[in-house]
Amino acid sequence: MWAVTLLAAVAVGVAAWGRAAPPPAAGAPPSAVRAYAFRLKPGQDLKKELLAFARREGLKAPAVLTCVGSLTDVALRYANQPGPAVRKGHFEIVSLVGTLDPAGGHLHLCVADKDGVAFGGHLLDGCVVYTTAEVVVGELTELEFRREVDPTFGYNELAVYRRAGK
Repeated sequence: MWAVTLLAAVAVGVAAWGRAAPPPAAGAPPSAVRAYAFRLKPGQDLKKELLAFARREGLKAPAVLTCVGSLTDVALRYANQPGPAVRKGHFEIVSLVGTLDPAGGHLHLCVADKDGVAFGGHLLDGCVVYTTAEVVVGELTELEFRREVDPTFGYNELAVYRRAGK
């Protein structure tokens, strides 16, 4: 039911703006979505818990649809930086987006500090939940995510496949 409601909402939103949805990119066929909602509690590691959830549920093509909450510790990797940037304090989760896959996924986190100054980057282990993290994860039920070396830069990048038998 969630998937139908979510897809209907997206279709209505697209129609309301008067634009047709773009065709899927090569290698990325359309898929139904199944959604999962859960809450992380104080002291839990945001990235570790997301990956554990995806593994526990056996998800093949999950993505974070939304996440709000707060953190005490933030660990991010900024673009083109080799190591983590770690900050301690109290931070509001403004946005968390990205894909999860067996190789660890590709997640970007944006948080705001006590003054409302936002900063973000690649989510790393070490982001500790303060009061809560309310998470909604969607799974593209007809697809499978993998990581494959892209010759452009040599990094393992997302590869999208149709699931066998779908």
